[in-house]
Amino acid sequence: MTDHTPNPDSQRKLIIAIDGPAGAGKSTIASRLARKLGYVNLESGAMYRALALKAIDNDVSFDDEAALLELAQASRIRLEPTMGGNRTLLDGHDVSSRIRERDVTEAASRVSVHLQVRAWMVARQREMGAGGGVVMEGRDIGTKVFPDADLKIFLDADPVVREQRRMEQQKIKGEVAANVAADLRERDRRDRTRAASPLQAAADAVVIDSTKMGEDEVLAQVEELARRKLER
Repeated sequence: MTDHTPNPDSQRKLIIAIDGPAGAGKSTIASRLARKLGYVNLESGAMYRALALKAIDNDVSFDDEAALLELAQASRIRLEPTMGGNRTLLDGHDVSSRIRERDVTEAASRVSVHLQVRAWMVARQREMGAGGGVVMEGRDIGTKVFPDADLKIFLDADPVVREQRRMEQQKIKGEVAANVAADLRERDRRDRTRAASPLQAAADAVVIDSTKMGEDEVLAQVEELARRKLER
């Protein structure tokens, strides 16, 4: 059987954008696809989480845009790819586990609504992905960060299914999942209605509804789309 996996060393490298709401499976698919292609997985969410963590540690209000921007400008946020996924470094410290905790998750959603903060983040993200060979996931990658991305995916799923997936993730971490559904609905509302780059599919994005699909099925479909792009 012929292996159709693109060889990143012999072909041009794509910029792949994967957007979608919380719980749709963006992070998992982006991470697996990046490893499959030999690309770097740029996590916009991890960058916002890192800034949110710094705001928590420095007692900076999530509503103070000027203070958050100043905090961002004084921060060094780095994504370091490893075989098991990215490590997130904040000012030289590994915060990969800490930024996945609930208080940081909620804070990141509030920090990310500010126009100036998003502008600063977008500039950093564009610098990191300018050379191609990246898979980037988030909520405005195909519409704002990389509007000229070679491949744009909008990964969605029924809200109830997304809530169930998130609850399962929380249980794996041993956390209380009682308020997960309410938190996810609030994040959906905030992401879709914010003035700065609201969550929406780019006009030229391929929309994939993963409600009735397994993780491997979604990955196979996205990988096939990437292969077609590379063959053109």
